[in-house]
Amino acid sequence: MSDRRIQVPAVVAAGEGSGSVRVEGRNKALLELGGRPMLARVVAMLQRVPEVSEVVVVGPLESLEPVLRAPELEAELRKPLTLIPQFRNLMENAWESYRRLLPDAPPEGRDPATPEEEALRVLYLSTDLPFASPQEVSSFIQRSLELDCDYTLGLVPEEAMTDFYPVRPGEPGITMAYFNIAAGRFRQSNLHLVRPARLGNRQRIEDMYEHRYQKQLGNALILAWRMATERGGGLWMVGFYCLMHLAGLCDRHGFRRLADWLRAPVTFERLERACSSLLDTRYRFVITDIGGAAVDIDNEHDLHAARSRLAEWTAHQERRAEEQVGPRPLPERSGGEGPVGLRIWREARIESGIPPDEEEK
Repeated sequence: MSDRRIQVPAVVAAGEGSGSVRVEGRNKALLELGGRPMLARVVAMLQRVPEVSEVVVVGPLESLEPVLRAPELEAELRKPLTLIPQFRNLMENAWESYRRLLPDAPPEGRDPATPEEEALRVLYLSTDLPFASPQEVSSFIQRSLELDCDYTLGLVPEEAMTDFYPVRPGEPGITMAYFNIAAGRFRQSNLHLVRPARLGNRQRIEDMYEHRYQKQLGNALILAWRMATERGGGLWMVGFYCLMHLAGLCDRHGFRRLADWLRAPVTFERLERACSSLLDTRYRFVITDIGGAAVDIDNEHDLHAARSRLAEWTAHQERRAEEQVGPRPLPERSGGEGPVGLRIWREARIESGIPPDEEEK
């Protein structure tokens, strides 16, 4: 059993606000793989992460509630599950869910009042991670907790992602874009462990999210301009950003030697210092080598590939996770952490589907 002193709540972003991407005209949380919505897959996976104390889903209540009330998922719940209505954008969803996770918070939430509450960590992840494993999330949390910082972002090396590529040209597969830095080529794993109250410049995260598709020149130019002109930025950051962006461009077009030369000055230490300054917090990267959490579904091509190779990729991730970390943790019913079942926070009240005898506990 995991040490409960290191447990953290997990918040699954399933909203449809600005910057979110729809696939097949739908919220990605509702897209099915193997007959199961992606949101249900992520919530079920988190039940097996010992370091996760409870799960909160943020998004449109009307469409997400049926997914979370499905009998198959309810039978797998071992941790408290809460559904919170979405707010205007990703950053508000993250902040408002944190305000409702504080002890004895009312339905409208509250701000932290003590240093202990300001130090509360929250695991944030997206809903479109069908190949994330509990071992990968567990390893990320454990490694993050070993660092003296307030924000950790997961990275996965290129070598861990090659099994998701097409086997042969024209066959289903997902080809990744990477951050090209001195230590190698890495992909973001969509895992964030954050002390939200210690982010001095939270709005910058929303900017980065809305302009995250760096293959689009307009997004790259907007971010470069803001790095140069806004608080916490500077021309030196723009220089490193341009080197990393150019290295990625060369990498995607097959000019690997040139990409290697361009990325050489972009070290982890410099990037962490830049991110810490931009966000006004203590920021670090955490590398995990399993890889499934780095595969998000952002378009119909990737969705088709995931559906076509679902069984193969799922089995591969399970083998890789067991080889690196060990067998999947057995699901344990939450002990002393609150009743297990779906709660729905509506505007000024909480509706609970938990039986009365469980509610009283």
